[in-house]
Amino acid sequence: MEIETAKRQFLEHTEIERGRAVKTIENYDRYLTRFFRWGEFKDTDQITEEKVREFRLWLNRQPGSGRDSMKRKTQNYYLIALRAFLKFLRKRGIEGMSPERIELAKVPERSLDILTHTELERLMSAPMEAYAKEEDEFKRLLCLRDRAIFELLFSTGLRVSELCALNSDIDLSRDELSVRGKGDKVRVVFLSPAAKDAVRAYLKGRKDMDEALFMHGRENKLHRIIPRDIQLLIKRYAAHAGITSKVTPHTIRHAFATDLLSNGADIRSVQVLLGHASINTTQIYTHVTDAHLREVHKRFHSRQK
Repeated sequence: MEIETAKRQFLEHTEIERGRAVKTIENYDRYLTRFFRWGEFKDTDQITEEKVREFRLWLNRQPGSGRDSMKRKTQNYYLIALRAFLKFLRKRGIEGMSPERIELAKVPERSLDILTHTELERLMSAPMEAYAKEEDEFKRLLCLRDRAIFELLFSTGLRVSELCALNSDIDLSRDELSVRGKGDKVRVVFLSPAAKDAVRAYLKGRKDMDEALFMHGRENKLHRIIPRDIQLLIKRYAAHAGITSKVTPHTIRHAFATDLLSNGADIRSVQVLLGHASINTTQIYTHVTDAHLREVHKRFHSRQK
């Protein structure tokens, strides 16, 4: 099958039938286009194991950030897109390389940016400390907004993109909230009393009529807040709170997960609350049980009876 026709049909199928996000489609298009141009492919039957192996070697020698070569995680993005493309061809009955022949490169275990309990407390209280010192009415409203953002992130474990997509018609009479996450999947998250109080106080001070829950910008020129805005404000509050480690919106999501696990929640429940498609993703948080395991070892494993 002609390669460009196959790619177009694959991208349309992924967007329409599989319901993937536009950003995912754009990424697949970019990765596949680079592979096809590298191999000068004209037809799908030209994709062979040998060609894929050569492409992987070529990718591994491409420059990455700084002096290093391209990260294995980035290389895997190309392989994931290619594997999905080959699976599509197989379903359409088009002969070609088996997608199962593509194995992803092993990547180093992901490290987590973890806050101590004291650091988390300082970060969470930072917006209201700024509120107490601020005299400008609009800037005080922004402090209330920031407290609501922090409380919602920690209460729900939302991804920052999910938080930015929330609208102001949120029902604060309920303790739960439905959100649409990755892969267009809907899940339920839960609101703590502190999160509901913080959001309620922020909405009470709002004078605009925009549908977005969280707004950003100048008083006379507001727009729906975006992930980059939240990243910058968290970075600023972390610096004011004297936290020297890297703090991002995902750091608060980590804190949500580790707090649940350290207090006895099972990993399957945490997986559902985080919206992880695979339990393997959630398992990066199991380090928090190490302290408990150490106590178990001390209590039950001894040669001296």
